Amino acid sequence: MPFLRPRYALVLIALFGTVFGSLSGCGKSVDKTIAVDGSSTVFPISMAVAEEFEGKFPDVKLTVAMSGTGGGFKKFIAEEIDVTGASRPITEKEAAECKAKGIDYVEFQVAIDGLTVVINPANTFAECMTVAELNKIWAADSKISKWSEVREGWPDEPIQLFGADTASGTFDYFTEVINGKAKSSRSDYTANSNDNILVQGVVDSKGALGYFGYAYYAENASKLKAVKISDGKNAVCVEPTPATIESGEYTPLSRPLFIYTTKAKLKRPEVAEFIKFLLSEKGDQLVEEVKYIKVPKSVKETMQQRLADALK
Repeated sequence: MPFLRPRYALVLIALFGTVFGSLSGCGKSVDKTIAVDGSSTVFPISMAVAEEFEGKFPDVKLTVAMSGTGGGFKKFIAEEIDVTGASRPITEKEAAECKAKGIDYVEFQVAIDGLTVVINPANTFAECMTVAELNKIWAADSKISKWSEVREGWPDEPIQLFGADTASGTFDYFTEVINGKAKSSRSDYTANSNDNILVQGVVDSKGALGYFGYAYYAENASKLKAVKISDGKNAVCVEPTPATIESGEYTPLSRPLFIYTTKAKLKRPEVAEFIKFLLSEKGDQLVEEVKYIKVPKSVKETMQQRLADALK
């Protein structure tokens, strides 16, 4: 099965599972493989790059999966995969586990995301929310179950919550910036590692509130409504857009996205070429095609130099 552009691939992932493989040529022996896993947020980038890379290097077999940032790092540390995507930086614990196993990892920032809070389009009152209100809803000890409990004047109607599961880097990031501590969250919500399921949950529930990466919102913008966010430092409500995400105006939910591999893996020509391709101008085009924001030129040059140093 050939790789598909993300808007189609995401649907297939939802229907058929998380692993997506591609063989180059019917009946042709393939002895070069690259296994990519990790963040569901980074998944659209990995998928798009894999599709293009396969066309350029038809002798390489690619598999792309999404186990979540935490799940991807577990496989990475177990040396089951070559590349992992992450929607947050590697943790101290994960880095220590790499060191203990002699894994010399290399981190590359490949894009910028705006973690997007969404509601059902039928919701006409919660179009702007403060960080404090989001904390009020999502805090570990929160008992809020109705919109009227969030802000005076909002209707006495139930809230249905949808969000990332606990293995997700999106969960880690959201809980850290909204609740003040990574992984601190109420647990009585619909959690899933597949963002398409979260999208559908919000689409189907008039009282829904959810969060996931900007690309998943942008691909479903006709069926969702993005909540403008006020960080509480001023009264301005900021909508997530490529411009506000890139500038950092969409705070505190703008965040970097990463790819990790190892120096040992980079000694394999196919892995080195894959990372080069990801960090190329074509890689930037694919990042924008799947609705994320490319990194600034200065960051890109730093990443390219980091790769050059790792290849020495």
